[in-house]
Amino acid sequence: MKTFYIINAGRTFPDVEEDFGDFDRWTLGVFGQLDVPVKVLFVDDPAMELPQVEMIAALAITGSHSMVTDREPWSETIIDWLPQIVVAGIPILGICYGHQMLARAMGGEVGYHPKGIEAGTRIIAALESAADDKLFRDLPKKFPGHTIHSQTVLRLPPGAVALAGNSHEHYHAVRYGENVWGVQFHPEFSPSVMMRYLSNMAVEIQRSGKDPRMLMNLVTDTPDAESLGRRFAKLVHEMILDHAA
Repeated sequence: MKTFYIINAGRTFPDVEEDFGDFDRWTLGVFGQLDVPVKVLFVDDPAMELPQVEMIAALAITGSHSMVTDREPWSETIIDWLPQIVVAGIPILGICYGHQMLARAMGGEVGYHPKGIEAGTRIIAALESAADDKLFRDLPKKFPGHTIHSQTVLRLPPGAVALAGNSHEHYHAVRYGENVWGVQFHPEFSPSVMMRYLSNMAVEIQRSGKDPRMLMNLVTDTPDAESLGRRFAKLVHEMILDHAA
């Protein structure tokens, strides 16, 4: 039977993991009830094996504290593997690091953001292209999303469609293929996790000229961003039903 794979692309801070779990747990949480088996692949597991295309019902790639430009061996292996999954039409959701991996894999460019780090709960605006996108079309034109990233997609790959952005980040949401999406924001973050990230990264945020305390005061719930997980799970379920018919 096909499986919903989640690639856990890195570990969160130890204190965050102790209190709230890790990236894979948060990501699985926003999908809700899934109608297929789920398997989490941890990139720090030496025995990790990437599945064959025919084994995959859907794929999610989590955030990470790594940088795509560091070209770590595990990251490059996944980037080399991803295009065949995209071409096969398998549903994929890449979050933050996963979004950047998809961009690199499909021929785009990733690097440090020229405006520096983006952190905290930010307003994200849907573009006109989101109006007919099956994952984004029912979202409000503007919605809050949790953000924490120093790198970004500097150049989209051929054929990619930008779906949402803001004054800091042009590519907060991108469609890379018919059923493939990347989001730079974190739909899986709770306000508590966002607050803890702002606390843990306070020095780095201050160095970028931003006030961590002010950003903490602006943290709020992000129900519309979070709903993307359930929307993606619904899409996967519908595709499975279509293939079974």
